[in-house]
Amino acid sequence: MISDLPIAFLVLFLLGQLPVTAQHILRASGGILLLYFAFVAFRQWRKPDALELNCSAPRTLLDAVWVNLLNPNPYIGWSLVLGPSVLSAWRDHPGYAVAVVGSFYGTMVVVLALFIYLVGTVRFLGSSGQRGLVAVSAVVLSGLGLYYLISGVRNLGAA
Repeated sequence: MISDLPIAFLVLFLLGQLPVTAQHILRASGGILLLYFAFVAFRQWRKPDALELNCSAPRTLLDAVWVNLLNPNPYIGWSLVLGPSVLSAWRDHPGYAVAVVGSFYGTMVVVLALFIYLVGTVRFLGSSGQRGLVAVSAVVLSGLGLYYLISGVRNLGAA
């Protein structure tokens, strides 16, 4: 979250300079990206041998901040998914945009805490439990991807 703040401000500033039509195109593109992630998760679910645990060495907070700042994922996420949603909410009412960001980070903190706990115990779930988690993530990503894709395309038609 420390490194997300400057990324969010930078991306929101840049997105705010784009015409609304371009923002809708980015939203639809974000939906396609999420559908791709769902497809990858679905493929992993179908091939249980593809599931493997990543046991990396612990990192310091400063390392984590640098990794996040240099990682393209937050920029892509803010540009294609969260940024267009925040700008759309801002146009309706600034409080809605604050609610979107607050809800996102509140959910992210809770979900990451649960994720860290689950990853620590996933080896105890066995292969069927691991496959179940992958299937759930594929379904959730599909739903979000379809929502963003349909929303972006529908708003393009209305613009």
